[in-house]
Amino acid sequence: MPTFVLMTRLAAGGASSAEARRAMGREWLKKVKTACPEVKFRAHYALLGPYDFMDLYDAPDVETAHKVSVISRVEGAVSAESWQALPYGDFLRLLGEVGP
Repeated sequence: MPTFVLMTRLAAGGASSAEARRAMGREWLKKVKTACPEVKFRAHYALLGPYDFMDLYDAPDVETAHKVSVISRVEGAVSAESWQALPYGDFLRLLGEVGP
């Protein structure tokens, strides 16, 4: 199954407390699991920088990855981008196939 990286940015003041943030996160995850039961989350990170959170997840196809991003936007994210990721070993194999 392809791996995707979800980069999310919340609105300023998107969670006023740790408990409010937990509740928002639980609600988001519940909606993703309902709409996209085949998605498997690998990791979830809080970030410093232009994005607030990064999730690594496996999805069967690009359409399902779009759903994850759309749910994030509907649930209050200012920005939600899903990028397809390729394991480094696979990248090297492809490079060997097309490179000199």
